[in-house]
Amino acid sequence: MRQLRLRYAGVCRACGVELDRGAFAWYDATAKQVVCLDCAADAPAHHGEEAPSTHPTLFDSAAVTDAGKAGASARREYERRVAKREDRIRARHPKLGGLLLALSEEPQSTTAWERGAKGEELLGRSLDGLADHGVKVLHDRRIPGTRANIDHIAVSPVGVCVLDAKRYKGRPHLKIEGGLLRPRTETLMVGTRRCDAIVEGMNKQVRLVGEALESVIADVPIAGMLVFIEADWPLFGGDFTTRGVKVLWPKKAHDLILNPGPLDAEHIDAVHRRLAATFPPA
Repeated sequence: MRQLRLRYAGVCRACGVELDRGAFAWYDATAKQVVCLDCAADAPAHHGEEAPSTHPTLFDSAAVTDAGKAGASARREYERRVAKREDRIRARHPKLGGLLLALSEEPQSTTAWERGAKGEELLGRSLDGLADHGVKVLHDRRIPGTRANIDHIAVSPVGVCVLDAKRYKGRPHLKIEGGLLRPRTETLMVGTRRCDAIVEGMNKQVRLVGEALESVIADVPIAGMLVFIEADWPLFGGDFTTRGVKVLWPKKAHDLILNPGPLDAEHIDAVHRRLAATFPPA
C-alpha cells in the first residue's frame, strides 16, 4: 500500500466512508481498494506474508516521536575536536600542557563548528516556537548514505521548508555578472565571501526531500531557505531568491512558514512522519 492523492472518488474498504477525488488515502494496488487515513493509522505496517518494504513507512514509531536536537552533530564534532587538541597538547607537553591550552586560542577550523552549532540551536529554538501554529519541525537530520545532514525541516500548511542555518559575517547579497553579450550569472555573496556551494547544497537537499515524498504524497510544495543569523541585513528588505533558494533571516523565514497553504493538520502529520523516517536524527 502507498499513500497518494486519489484521481477518482472512492470508498474506504475499512469504514465505508466516501473519499472525494483529490483526497489523500492509502491505495492497495493488488486489491485495487483504498483506505482512509484514519483507518490506516490503526493498521499494522505489514499484512499477511508480504515482505516488509525497504522504504520507511508512515507507521514508523520512531518517526512520530523523535524530532531531533538542533545543532547536535555540529556540537559533537566541536567537542571532539576540542578534546583531541587537548589530548595532543597535554601528551606533547605533560607539565605545561594546561598552561599552553589556557594561553592559546582554538583554531578557526574548530571554532567554526561551535559557531555553526550555535546558529542551528538558535534557529531551532525559534522554529520550535511555531508549534502553536500547527508547524511540525525536524532538526539535524542525517542524509542516508552520506556524511551530510539537513539542519531543519519545517512542515506547515504552506508545505515543506528545508532550512540551513548560517552564522556568516557580512551582508548577504547577489553578485550579478554578464548580461547583453555574456551569459548572466548570479553569485551569492556574504560580505566578500562566495557562497555558491551552499546554494547547490540546498538545492540537493530540496531534491532529496521531494524524492522522499513523491512515492507517498504527491504535489507537496517544497522550499529551500538559507537563513543567515546575525548577518548585516539592511533595515528594510534585503531578502532575495537565487536559483530557486530563498536567502533571508529567521523572522522572514517564520513569516513564510506561517503562510496559508494546501496542507491540513492530517497531511502535515503524515509528511512529518514520512520525512522523520527517511532522514533519521544525525
